[in-house]
Parts: sequence; structure tokens; C-alpha cells
Amino acid sequence: MGFPHVYDYAPGKKSWGSYGLPREGTNVPDRPAGDVAHRDVPTCTLADRLADVRARVRAAGWDTCIVVNTSGVVLGRLGRKALATEEDVTAEAVMTAGPSTVRPSITLSEIVERMQSQKLTNALVTRSDGRLVGVLRRADAEAVLDAASSDPSVSP
Repeated sequence: MGFPHVYDYAPGKKSWGSYGLPREGTNVPDRPAGDVAHRDVPTCTLADRLADVRARVRAAGWDTCIVVNTSGVVLGRLGRKALATEEDVTAEAVMTAGPSTVRPSITLSEIVERMQSQKLTNALVTRSDGRLVGVLRRADAEAVLDAASSDPSVSP
């Protein structure tokens, strides 16, 4: 065909999906976690004062805040215990550094199974470059899977 070099980029679809980019076709067996993750989770930076973060998190109706850098890369997480701290400190001082994450391309059935076995209520979803996509709540993922199993016309 006249091409000087041809390369087989095997991880192409997985890489595409890990960025939460749109997919189509008939070979999509299960809905990916990135489609169901809540993108409105509060974020803060390392230097943000905890009192300010706490007020924003409560106003947004959340009980967690994701600590990110200026590029949106996840650095840590503030959970209920950290947010309850009354000390005048930065987010960095009380965050859990390097939280576990999953990619947006992981299927709901895979992540729900993992969350159930580890007794997790939510999972942090990031792209392969570490940028935050959102938080997947197990209850939401289970509801989507339940709806798909009870109505075959609904794609999980």
C-alpha cells in the first residue's frame, strides 16, 4: 500500500479507554467505570487550608476531597477523619498520600466485585496519566448493573 513503516499498537483500545474517551461498536461487553464516576467530587491542593476545604466539601454534600496538583494529577485524599480535624493545617498535613485508583476503562462488573470483596464503598477513578476522572460509588455501579440484568435491552 506504499506505507514505509507499519506498527501494531496493541494497547490502543485500552489506552483510549483509560482516558475515558468515547467508544462505540458491538464489542463492548460491560459499561466502563468512567461512565458512572461522579466528576463533581471536590478537589483541593496541598496548600489549601483544611477549614476552607471542609467548608467546600460540606457545601457540595460530599464527605471526601481529592488532593490534586495544578494539572489535576491525584496526590492524595482527605476522608471523613481528616476532614473532621479541627487543627489549622494544610490538606497536605492530613491527607492520605497516593490513594489506590482504577482506570476509567475497568468494567463495572470487575470493579464492583473488587469493591465488594474489599468492603469498599467507592473507588477513585484516574486516567493513565494520573489525572482525576471522578469517584465511583459502589451503590451507583451496582444499580447500573442491576438495571442491565433486569432489562436485557439496557446496556450495562
